[in-house]
Amino acid sequence: MKKIKQIFWSVAMCAILASCSNDFLNTQPLDKISSEATWADGPLSEAFIFNIYSYLDYGGFQEQGLSALTDEAMFTHSGRNINTFTEGSESPSNVGWISNTYNWDDMYLAIRQANTAIAELPDASFDDDALKERLLGEAHFLRAYYYQQLLRYYGAVPLIDVAYGLDDDYSVTRNSYEENVNFIIADLDASAAMLDGKDITNGRASKLAAMALKARVLLYAASDLHDGPTASANSSVLGGYSNMELVAYPSGDQDGRWAAAKTAAKAVLDAASGFKLDLTAPATVEEGEANYVSISMGGGSNVGDPGADVELIFQRTHTALFTVEDAWPLGGIHFGINNGPNGYHNWAGNTPIQQLVDDYEMMDGSKFDWNNATHAAAPYQDRDPRFYATVLYDGADWKPRPADVAGIDPVDQIQTGQYDDGTGERIAGVDTRQSAIENWNGSRTGYYVRKFIDADPGLVDNQSNAQVVPWPFIRYTEVLLNYVEACIETGDEGEARTWLNKVRFRAGMPAITDSGSALVDRYRNERRVELVYEEHRYHDARRWMIAPETLGRGIKVINVDAALKAGETVHTPYRYDVAVYDYTYNVVDNTENETRSWNDNMYYRVINRDEINRNELLIQNPGH
Repeated sequence: MKKIKQIFWSVAMCAILASCSNDFLNTQPLDKISSEATWADGPLSEAFIFNIYSYLDYGGFQEQGLSALTDEAMFTHSGRNINTFTEGSESPSNVGWISNTYNWDDMYLAIRQANTAIAELPDASFDDDALKERLLGEAHFLRAYYYQQLLRYYGAVPLIDVAYGLDDDYSVTRNSYEENVNFIIADLDASAAMLDGKDITNGRASKLAAMALKARVLLYAASDLHDGPTASANSSVLGGYSNMELVAYPSGDQDGRWAAAKTAAKAVLDAASGFKLDLTAPATVEEGEANYVSISMGGGSNVGDPGADVELIFQRTHTALFTVEDAWPLGGIHFGINNGPNGYHNWAGNTPIQQLVDDYEMMDGSKFDWNNATHAAAPYQDRDPRFYATVLYDGADWKPRPADVAGIDPVDQIQTGQYDDGTGERIAGVDTRQSAIENWNGSRTGYYVRKFIDADPGLVDNQSNAQVVPWPFIRYTEVLLNYVEACIETGDEGEARTWLNKVRFRAGMPAITDSGSALVDRYRNERRVELVYEEHRYHDARRWMIAPETLGRGIKVINVDAALKAGETVHTPYRYDVAVYDYTYNVVDNTENETRSWNDNMYYRVINRDEINRNELLIQNPGH
C-alpha cells in the first residue's frame, strides 16, 4: 500500500487568539487538529466521517465510464488505456484504466480512515451518544462498501481492521473469498443495528442502505463465478488456479448461498416500497419513459428509512459535503458534457453501441430483429420506453441547440447520419465526426447517451449551465432484481415473474410469462436495460460467466443514410422527415479504437506489479 495519507481540517480563525499568550511556542499548529481534539468534538468527528465519504469520488460520473469496458458503450477518445483491458492485454506491469472508485490504493486509504473512526468513536469524549452511534454505523457501512468494491473487482483482498502506522509492516496475505464476504456482512449487520431509527440525510448511509448492500454482496457470493466447482468447469484458466479460495468458495452449498441472497433481498423489499412499483398494468408509453427519466434524474430519491417509498437507497448527492458532480468548469466532472452530442459542444465520451440498442425489446415484448423488414426499416419505432429515456439516436428530439449551431439545426433533432443534398452528395449530420462542429468529439457509434442528462432546455450546451444529478450507488430496483434472480435460482419462478413484472409495468412494458432458461434470459436482459450505465453490466457479465459472449463480442455501430425520395425537395437546413427521405440503416463492426476480445484472465483485474513488490505475500490473480 502507498504511504498513509494525512488528513487535516481548517480551524476557526478565533484560534489565532492563542498566539497572544506568552506560551505561544507551546500552541498547536493552527492548520491542524489533533486526534484528541477530533474525537472530543461531535462536529469534528462528523467531519472525519465526511472525509471517508469523499472516497466515493464521482461515482460513475467520471469522464471514462465502466460501461466502456462492457457491451454498453464505446469510449470515443483514444489513449485512455481502456483497450488494454478490452483487448485482453492487461498485465501486472501494464494495468488498464481503473476508476478511482475501484482503485486498490484509494480503497485502502478509505478503509484506513474507517478503521480509525471505528477504533476511536466508542471512546470518543463528546457528549452525544446518538451522534456517536450514528457515526460509528456510517463508518462500518463505508468500510464494508469499500471492501466490496475491491472484492468484486479483484476477488479476495487482505482484511485489515486496524489503522496502520507509518512504521508498521504492511506485508499481509490475502484472506479467502469466504472470509471477505463474512467480514463485509458482519460490518453491514453492525451498521444496520447502529443506524436503526436514526435520522439520515440523503447521501449518507442508512439502515436500509446497509441491508441493500448486504443483499448485493450475498448475490455475488452465490453466483457461478464465485462457486469454485462451477467456475473451474467453465474456465480452464480458473480451473488451473491453485488458490481458488481467493476468488471463490472452493466447495460448499451454492443453493444455500442463493437462499441467503434471497432472504436478504426480500428483507429490503419488505422494509420499503419502491418508486411506482405498485402498478397492476403497464403504464402508458409516455408514462413509462417519464418514470425512467425521473429515476435517472433522482426521482423517488428518499432518505431510505424503513417504511418510506424509495428508489435511490444510497446515492452520491449534490451537497456541499462533497465535491459537486456538476463542477464544470471548475472540476470538469459533468456527465452531460462528458457524454452529450458534439453538436451541443459536448464530448461524446461513452456512446452506446449497437448491441445495447438491439437488446431493447419491441413494445409488445418481442425481440428486435434486423431480419424483420419492418424492424429494419424503422429501428427506433415502437421500442421499450426506456430506450427513449436512455439513448439519443438519429432523428431523436433533444434540447435547443447553442446559438452558434441553431442555424444548422433549428428543429433540435439529433443528426448522426449522412443526408442527400439534392445532387446525390451527402451532408454530414451536425452530431457526426464529419460535423462542422467539433468533429473530433463526434460519436463513432451513431448514438449518444440520454440517461443522466437533464433535458431542461435552459441547460443548452451543458458547459456554461451545469446540471445536478445524483449517482445511484444502490437503488431499490437493483435489490428487487437481485431478489428476482435469487428466486429464479431457488426455483421460485412465480415470485420472480411477479416482481419482474412490477419493473416492466412501471416502464410501460407488458407482463412476461416465461419459465426455465427463457425466464433467465428475460431476467438478464431486463436487468441489462433497467440498470444500464450504472456500473452493473461489467460485474454481472463476469459473475454469470457470460463475458465471452458479451464483453468479448466486439463493437457494432450504425451507419444511417438518408436518400431523397423521387420528386421531393431537400430540407434546407436538413431535418428528419420520412416523407422526404428514404432512410437505410447499416450495422457494421468498428475497431477504430479497440479490437475487443475476451481472455478468461479478465475475470479478475490484475494486481499491479508495484503492489506485489511492496507486499511479497500477495498472490496474483488467475492467468496473470
